Amino acid sequence: MAAAPVLHVRGRVLVGPDEVVDELWVVGGRVTFERPTSPEAAATMQTVEGWVLPGLVDAHCHIGLGPHGEVGRDETEQQALTDRAAGTLLVRDAGQPGDTRWIDERDDLPKIIRAGRHIARTRRYIRNFAHEVEEDELERHVRLEAHRGDGWVKLVGDWIDRGTGDLAPSWSQDVVAAAIAAAHEEGVRVTAHCFGEQSLRDLAAAGIDCIEHATGLQEDSIDTFAAQGIAIVPTLVNIATFPAIAEPAKEKFPEYHRHMLDLHERRYATVGAAHEAGVPIFVGTDAGGSLPHGLVAQEMAELVRAGMRPEQVVSAATWGAREWLGRPGIVEGEDADLVVLAGDPRADVGVVADPVAVVLRGRVVA
Repeated sequence: MAAAPVLHVRGRVLVGPDEVVDELWVVGGRVTFERPTSPEAAATMQTVEGWVLPGLVDAHCHIGLGPHGEVGRDETEQQALTDRAAGTLLVRDAGQPGDTRWIDERDDLPKIIRAGRHIARTRRYIRNFAHEVEEDELERHVRLEAHRGDGWVKLVGDWIDRGTGDLAPSWSQDVVAAAIAAAHEEGVRVTAHCFGEQSLRDLAAAGIDCIEHATGLQEDSIDTFAAQGIAIVPTLVNIATFPAIAEPAKEKFPEYHRHMLDLHERRYATVGAAHEAGVPIFVGTDAGGSLPHGLVAQEMAELVRAGMRPEQVVSAATWGAREWLGRPGIVEGEDADLVVLAGDPRADVGVVADPVAVVLRGRVVA
C-alpha cells in the first residue's frame, strides 16, 4: 500500500475530556503535534477540518458472525467496512467462532481486540456460536480461549432454562469462580453475557471483570458492581429487540416471556441507576449475529436517553473506552485513527451519526 499522506488536521481536536487543541499533523500514518517542515510535506499536505475525536470504540461487536454462526471473508470484510464508515476504528469482538486474524494484516480495516469463542452450557445458547460444555470442562475451555483471544474470554452467564421455563444462571458459583480465577492466572479478563438478575450476583462474587447487557441489575448488584469496578456494556440497541426475541416463547414459556418484557421495560432506568452509582459503562452495539453493523451512533444516543450526559457518552466511546482496553487515543507517535465531525459531540451526540471524515492509520478512508 502507498505511504500515508501528510495531513493537517485542524479545528477542535478533542485529545481528551479536558484537553482540546486547534491542530495536529499526521506524518507516516502517525500523530504529531509538531508541524512538519520539509518541502515535500508542505507540497503534498492535505487538510482535514472539523471536530476531531479518537476513532470510536464498539466494545461489543462480532465481526465475522452471522445469524447462523461464522460467515465468509467477503461478508466479514463488509461488516468491518460498515463499522469503519460509522467511525468505529477499534472493536472488542465479544465472541467469535471463526478465525479473523487475517483482518490484522489489512491496514484499511478496523483494529480488533478478540475474546475468543463464546463458552456456554450445553444447549444453553445460540446454535453454532459457542463451545457448549458442561461444568467439568469450563476451566479447560477458559484456558484454551485465553490464548486464542487478545486479553479477554467470553462466557455465557445465563440463558433460558427449558426445565424451569425462565432465565437461569449457566454455571454454579464455585465452578465459575474457579474458571475466572484460571483466566486471571492466564493474564486475561473475563466478560459474560447476562440478561437476568441472579447470574449477575454470582459472577460478581466470582470476580468477573465485565458484563454484557446487564439488564438484570438491581440495587444490591449495582452497589456490588460499583464497589468492585465491574464494567458493563449495555448494548441498548440490542435490548430494544427483547419483545421480538420473547414473543415466540409466549405460549410455551410464559414466565420467560414476562421476564424479558420486564427487563426491556426498565432498561433505561437500570442503566441510569448503574451510571449514577458509578458503574463503568462503555459503548457497544452487539452488531453481528442478528443485528447490523454501524450502529455506534445509535447506541450513543440510547445511552443519553438512559441518563448519561453527552460528554460522558463520548468518553465511553473514545478516551475512556480506549484507556479501559489499553489502547491509545490521540497521542504523539501513535497511529492516527480519527473521526472528524461537523459539530461538538459533547453538546449533541447526534453529530456522530454523520462523520465528515474517517482517518484510519493516517489515511482518509471515508
